[in-house]
Amino acid sequence: MKLHLTYLLWSVIFVSGYPVILPAQEAAQKHLPEAFHGMHQDPEAYIAMLENPQRDREQKPDEVIKALNLNDGDRVADIGAGSGYFSVRFAHAVGADGRVFAVDTSPDMVLHMNRRIRDLKLANMIAVLSAPDDPLLPDNSIDLFFICNTWHHIQNRDHYLALMKKILRPGGRIAMVDYLKKALPVGPPPQMKIAREDLIREMESGGFGLTEEHSFLPYQYFLIFKPK
Repeated sequence: MKLHLTYLLWSVIFVSGYPVILPAQEAAQKHLPEAFHGMHQDPEAYIAMLENPQRDREQKPDEVIKALNLNDGDRVADIGAGSGYFSVRFAHAVGADGRVFAVDTSPDMVLHMNRRIRDLKLANMIAVLSAPDDPLLPDNSIDLFFICNTWHHIQNRDHYLALMKKILRPGGRIAMVDYLKKALPVGPPPQMKIAREDLIREMESGGFGLTEEHSFLPYQYFLIFKPK
């Protein structure tokens, strides 16, 4: 009797550095997005993925924050903050007079960040449980929105951009960091990504213009926008 090897072969893939075992060939392609989203339902695995020390080599968080040229007293909203990977670094960058709003829709992530805030004694960082289509921040309160690997998760993005425009202070910025829309050894599958050109068009339609771009990240674009 002949066996169809497709059902016997399995592949180990890495999604943002986290190992996932999937059936080989077509089945792997079919189930990859589901596997990626499935990890978000396991808080411990998701936090371990976000805080994996190997992530620093590709994400270059210290270089990203340096490129943002933050000032003491700045107010930063980290949208989709997750484990607080960037938020904690922002809290150190903006000083005691600054504020960091670590925004996430997951109660598990907000709980985890509140523990970090307590343990690290970060008086200038606040974890915010938000809605999928609303960051729930006051108008005229933020100097920088930072959105890393999150924009494709946002619901009703036109509405979200309109809210961000009201929440930004004069001179405020939006920084977008996300994976290039192609096959990469890290990050989500291409079909889940937003291409750089599509994001720029979307931001322009929402009333924001590209003012700055950094190219030092190996797998991601890094764009900064301001209201027109």
